[in-house]
Amino acid sequence: MSLDPSTRHRIETLLASSRVVLFMKGSRTQPQCGFSAATTDRLNALLDEYTTVDVLADAAIREGIKEFGNWPTIPQLYIEGELVGGADIVQSMFDSGELHRALGVAEPDRTPPEVTVSDAAVAAIRPALADAGAMKLFLVVDGRFQPQFQLREPGANDIVVDANGLELHFDVASAQRARGARIDWTKTPHGEGLAIFLPAAPPMVKSLDVHALKRRLDAGDITVIDVRPARDRAIAPFAAAEVLEPDSHARLTALPKDTPLAFLCHHGNASRNAAEHFHDHGFRDVYNVEGGIDAWAAEIDPAVPRY
Repeated sequence: MSLDPSTRHRIETLLASSRVVLFMKGSRTQPQCGFSAATTDRLNALLDEYTTVDVLADAAIREGIKEFGNWPTIPQLYIEGELVGGADIVQSMFDSGELHRALGVAEPDRTPPEVTVSDAAVAAIRPALADAGAMKLFLVVDGRFQPQFQLREPGANDIVVDANGLELHFDVASAQRARGARIDWTKTPHGEGLAIFLPAAPPMVKSLDVHALKRRLDAGDITVIDVRPARDRAIAPFAAAEVLEPDSHARLTALPKDTPLAFLCHHGNASRNAAEHFHDHGFRDVYNVEGGIDAWAAEIDPAVPRY
């Protein structure tokens, strides 16, 4: 099947518009398939800016890009107008350093991470490896710092660590994210199981003082969500905020996942819980207003009543 000339022209225009273009399902902040998520994860580690094209939003581009590059699957990465490949090739090139060189960035850090595995965790894991054959145990840590054990074939670019007699394999990105990791067998009132602690993980919710909030509001680049009950909002209104209530929850969680959100309560405690809830819904730029409306009244706007 030949490619429609108008579609070919649109693809060529997209490729000419940016040095690095990824045709994917979804967007950089909201990938809609695992392969697209894995590819953006690798690119995000190397580049602040690159162009993505959501093929789910354009059927002509979705089918046309397959014909254009003679490549049957999505995602597809192009650098300087040339097809690099799909998710598996991007992963392989990332681990080998070839992708770094193609993009002109520093070679990957291949330093093995320091990982601590408790005796109890080793005892729990070993039986699962008895029938693994040639497969090795990988600890994969994605861009959201979500860890996962996988059994798979080893590769030439694996980073290998011996932790308490347990052989762990990592890809390059996971090795960096797993620095200082602790793996233990834990018991809680809800049950017991393996627990993986990742000290390198960034905090789910970032802190924002009221002076920084004022600057962000003046710049118009943040959305404030007031989680206080109606009686508190009536005492000390914060007019610039959205209100978190049952009938607004669905609308607010449907905002683009890259929307910067700052959560406000009386003193900054309840708002942190709400911020973590939105982080769990996929929001990645989430803040807690430290000191809450009380700090705002004390340090920014004395006209706001304190209570």
